[in-house]
Amino acid sequence: MTDDRIAKPAALVVMGVSGSGKTTIAVPLARRLGWEFRDGDEFHPPANVAKMRSGIPLTDEDRWPWLRAIGEWLGTEVTEGRHGIVACSALRRRYRDILVGGHRDAIRIVFLDGAKTLIAQRLAARRHHFMPASLLDSQFATLERPTPDEHPLIESIDATPEAIVGAIVAKLGLGGGRSLLK
Repeated sequence: MTDDRIAKPAALVVMGVSGSGKTTIAVPLARRLGWEFRDGDEFHPPANVAKMRSGIPLTDEDRWPWLRAIGEWLGTEVTEGRHGIVACSALRRRYRDILVGGHRDAIRIVFLDGAKTLIAQRLAARRHHFMPASLLDSQFATLERPTPDEHPLIESIDATPEAIVGAIVAKLGLGGGRSLLK
C-alpha cells in the first residue's frame, strides 16, 4: 500500500536490493526533474567496498557511517533549498530512518520492487560492480519492505526504465525542471 500524502518532496531515496535498478532509475529521474543525483555507493568507506568485493556482507557497524553520510547529504539538500535523489539500498527500516532523519515531510522513499529471479538475471549480466551476485540472498534476507507509515512509493521493476521514471513522476505530481520548494 502506498500513501501519496507527501505530494511534492524535496528529495528522494530510490531504494531496493542490489540489481533492482536503483541507479538505472534514479539517474534519468534526476535528469528529468533537474535534481542532483548521488549514488549511495559513493558514500561507502574503502573498507566497506573491500568487504563487498570479497563477497563478505556488511554488518550494521559497517553501515552506520555510510548511512549517516548519506543522511547528512540529503538533510543539507533539503535545508539549503535544493533537490536531490540518492540511489541507496536502504534495506532496513532503521537505515531509512537515518537517511530521512528529521525531514519526513521533505524526503520520500521510492522502493523498486521486483522478483528475485529477475534481479538475479540482472546481477549476472552486470559488469564492473563491486557487489557480487552471490550476496543477493543476503540482500533479500535483510530487506524490510517499507511500511505504510513511511509513506513509500512502491514501483514494480517489470516495466522499462522510461516507464518507471514516468510513473514515479506522475505519482509524485512532479514536473521536470521546476522548483518544488516555496
